[in-house]
Amino acid sequence: RGPKGTSASRARRPYIITMLRSIVFGACVAATSAFAPMAGLPKAQTRAVAVSSPSMQMSPSVPFLKTPEALDGTMAGDIGFDPLGFSSLTDIRFLREAEIKHGRVAMLAAAGAIFQDLATDPGYTAMAGGAKMTALHDVMVEKGVMGQLLFWISFAELFGTIALFDTLEGKRAPGDFKFDPMGMGKKDMASMQLKEIKNGRLAMMGIGGMTHGYFITGKGPLELLGNFNN
Repeated sequence: RGPKGTSASRARRPYIITMLRSIVFGACVAATSAFAPMAGLPKAQTRAVAVSSPSMQMSPSVPFLKTPEALDGTMAGDIGFDPLGFSSLTDIRFLREAEIKHGRVAMLAAAGAIFQDLATDPGYTAMAGGAKMTALHDVMVEKGVMGQLLFWISFAELFGTIALFDTLEGKRAPGDFKFDPMGMGKKDMASMQLKEIKNGRLAMMGIGGMTHGYFITGKGPLELLGNFNN
């Protein structure tokens, strides 16, 4: 690049950094609040909250806010965090279903993003040319692969929607598809549920950071850490 290109790049850096901070902050709020509900969703159900003293009415995670009635501590990972009040707008079981599903997808996405920096398959390289993350998406669109992927994801979402109705009717716990081939939940299900929700929340913020880091630098997460000064 010439002197003009270098000057322009330096001039854009403060704007890019400010934009990135705003995006990351928004992603954190969205992830921890289990995503905003849409119009037409089931209305929130009122739960009785046992209160023995005035101090128990305040949220343990946000002490200057009151604990929402729907967050009564019975769900794994519930620490009374809902500063935007989503749980008062729609059914908490719908919100938990959404949080678990997005957390699981984010864990797979984060693992995949990291794995791309560790190893590549020759067949994948021949097809995608070593493209990663959002660049890989563009390559797959050009090759017509994304249409097929969208079809199978929509097929899976159909069964997820049926399961969601069972959850709202009280026939199924949120996120429970009876999938535990290794029997990890047989000894201590409560502990495994807590680990899943915590790692899912971390992964939602993590993959958001990896993706926006790739937007700015064009590098995968491990590649970026290994060449941070460059």
